[in-house]
Amino acid sequence: MAGAVSKGILGKKVGMTQIFDSDGKIVPVTLIEAGPCVVLQKKTHESEGYSAIQLGFVDKKPKSVNEPMKGHFKKAGVTPKKYLREIRVGDPEGYEVGQNIKVDLFKEGERVDVVGTSKGKGFAGTIKRYGLKRGAMTHGSTHHRSPGSLGATGPQKVFKGRKLPGRMGTDRVTIQGLKVMKVDPERNVMIVKGSVPGVKGTFLLIKGSQKR
Repeated sequence: MAGAVSKGILGKKVGMTQIFDSDGKIVPVTLIEAGPCVVLQKKTHESEGYSAIQLGFVDKKPKSVNEPMKGHFKKAGVTPKKYLREIRVGDPEGYEVGQNIKVDLFKEGERVDVVGTSKGKGFAGTIKRYGLKRGAMTHGSTHHRSPGSLGATGPQKVFKGRKLPGRMGTDRVTIQGLKVMKVDPERNVMIVKGSVPGVKGTFLLIKGSQKR
């Protein structure tokens, strides 16, 4: 099935540090608090047109939940959750509603894809946003860091996709093929090689790598 993964879990970014590998080399890593998550719903190809499971992560105060969602959580027999996400899986029959999914779902040495929201950097110019070259810095130059001519003299409009100043960051970003360096089930912590999107505390979706 296109887009289906073997397994997945929800978590949040704790921060970055570094560890030594077996060869004594320093490796930059990210600590992720992964799970425990609970299965709230199963969706099958017969009923919904696709196969998926819905996961919930981090408890939420019942007074902050509206009535429809209270019924959704009550049907699953779990306490209200703050973060809900669907993960498309090939066979949802291997999961049960109310089942807890913990970080030991992944093993050391596996590859994962991590999805999160990148850091927000506010309004940025074309040099910072796209890495464009600046203009001449000599006296009399009419532009130094401005985008310059837009080029569309005939149609009298700016074409969609033109690289211009604007909001930078806060985008949905997927980092693929990160190696799991260590898994600590007692603390619900997963350590992956390299960086993941967002600042400390960013909500993340960790899935089994689809390309490796």
